[in-house]
Amino acid sequence: MLQIIIQGRGGQGAQTAGNLLAMAFFAQGKQVQCFASYGGARRGTPVSSTLRVDERPVRLRCDIERADAILCFDASLLEGRLLATADARTLIVVNSAQPIEHYAQVLPGYRVIPIDGLAVARRHGLGRIVNSALLGALARALAAPPLEAMERTLVQNSPKLHDQNIAACEDGFGRADEQLRGVAA
Repeated sequence: MLQIIIQGRGGQGAQTAGNLLAMAFFAQGKQVQCFASYGGARRGTPVSSTLRVDERPVRLRCDIERADAILCFDASLLEGRLLATADARTLIVVNSAQPIEHYAQVLPGYRVIPIDGLAVARRHGLGRIVNSALLGALARALAAPPLEAMERTLVQNSPKLHDQNIAACEDGFGRADEQLRGVAA
């Protein structure tokens, strides 16, 4: 079972990202479970979404204790309880302009792939909404769901700005590919 935590701040698109990712996996024939968690004041406060993906029906109804992947929309949230769900095998894709070497120093032992989602979103006319860029990066880093499935999901479920969301998703995918090739080299 693949277990993913998406963490951000209200207004960044973390809850929507969880739903879109679940839809992309479901369209691939996977069984999915997705829950969002947020307080009463959503704008700017921490928001999380948890996603489980499997070949069989997902029957767990508890918090994720060990994440396979973390998609973090705000680097300042990479601490405490969120990192307690991670170990050396956990993939962390973080919205950050910091280079990968920075995370090797501040989070040694973790597999961190920083993507400047804000720059990507702005470049493609999406303002501060970074979810498409980070979903593309996560899709590349996990090798799932396929980029084409993410793009179809964005077209089918983005009420506006289809082209911009697809371009941001592809851009995030490409940036993660560059990071991964740099890590492997």
